[in-house]
Amino acid sequence: MKVAVFGLGHVGSVAAGCLASQGHRVVGFDTDPAKVEAINSGRSPIVEPGLDALIARAVTAGQLYAQADVSTQLDDCDIAMVCVGTPSAEDGAHDLHQIVEVSRSIAGAITPNRGHKLTIAYRSTVRPGTCEDVILPIYRECLGEAANDLVELVHHPEFLREAQAVDDFLDPPRIVIGTLDGAPSQTCAALYEGYSAPIFHVGIREAEMTKFMDNAWHATKVTFANEIGRLCETLGVSARQMHAMFIADTRLNTGPSYLRPGAPFGGSCLPKDVRALRQVGRETGADVRLVDALLDSNEAHKRHQLERATAGLEPGAHVLLVGLAFKRGTDDLRESPQVDLARSLVERGFRVDIFDPYVEPGRLLGQNLRYVEAHLPGFAGMMVDKPVAEARPYARVLAGNKLVEQLDIDRSKVVALCTIP
Repeated sequence: MKVAVFGLGHVGSVAAGCLASQGHRVVGFDTDPAKVEAINSGRSPIVEPGLDALIARAVTAGQLYAQADVSTQLDDCDIAMVCVGTPSAEDGAHDLHQIVEVSRSIAGAITPNRGHKLTIAYRSTVRPGTCEDVILPIYRECLGEAANDLVELVHHPEFLREAQAVDDFLDPPRIVIGTLDGAPSQTCAALYEGYSAPIFHVGIREAEMTKFMDNAWHATKVTFANEIGRLCETLGVSARQMHAMFIADTRLNTGPSYLRPGAPFGGSCLPKDVRALRQVGRETGADVRLVDALLDSNEAHKRHQLERATAGLEPGAHVLLVGLAFKRGTDDLRESPQVDLARSLVERGFRVDIFDPYVEPGRLLGQNLRYVEAHLPGFAGMMVDKPVAEARPYARVLAGNKLVEQLDIDRSKVVALCTIP
């Protein structure tokens, strides 16, 4: 099939590379010329293990290319996959600006004589009702009575973990495809022929809701584990042993993911989706007190980590922060707890160096770059390479993740923020 991918960030780049690797013809669209140039040069616009090689092979084979304007590229496409961002608006709800813009672009590029329906699959996280109340009216406005004959609207959420996104795309835990009437989308399902994952054909609102449920649950697990970890630390109890005993019970408790006390949650999904779900609860009158408390508890954990990081340090001390991205192996700095920590350290007057070999300031693009420039101005000047990180006499080394294991340093100076002992 020929697939158009709109938005070449983390979700879109992975989708484009993986689909092209499976023999589909893929054209990517993005308004950022740097992302388009990266794809057409055979490079990934983002740092994600294995993606550079997939994209390079696909471009060389003629299976993948990118451009900024849609023009007539949709005429022979079977699927348009929308992967643009839905960041937080001022009130906490999802900002649908990019969704609206790309929907209008797609609608304007659909020609009435295309011969078969274009399946438009939205992967972006949106609140239930968005496809029916916001997106569908755009196509009906632009295409008139022909909309039902030209467009099949689908919500198709992604379940990708950064730093493992390629594996997750090629071997997903499940596949969810939501349509307006709940009937199977044969075109969307055909993308996954040969996959072993179960496919759920559901109504479009159920598909929209499932990512909210997932991310709220992940945030709940992180928050619960960190609160128990702080209690253990206060009471002189081993949080590590508590974690081992807790996850051993797979009958009544659950699997181990996100349940180890350590870093606060962050990244491009959990914070914004929890905020959006909280806003939905307030608007609808639902009493979602657990969801309401998640962000407050996460901020409390950030303050706790800052106090652990700075306890006993002399004013103006020189510290090394290991790990800036919210997850090791990526360059995603959006809502990274380490970015918040670095900013707080600078505000308290400490001298801060940062070691994270996956974060290359000159390679950062789009919202990722804008976020870190707004929240940690001058961060590029704080970045140091491995020889410098190992040579300088830091008063303390703050291990935001296991990148610290790559450094030959005085371990007595290390405070591990990624785990609670």
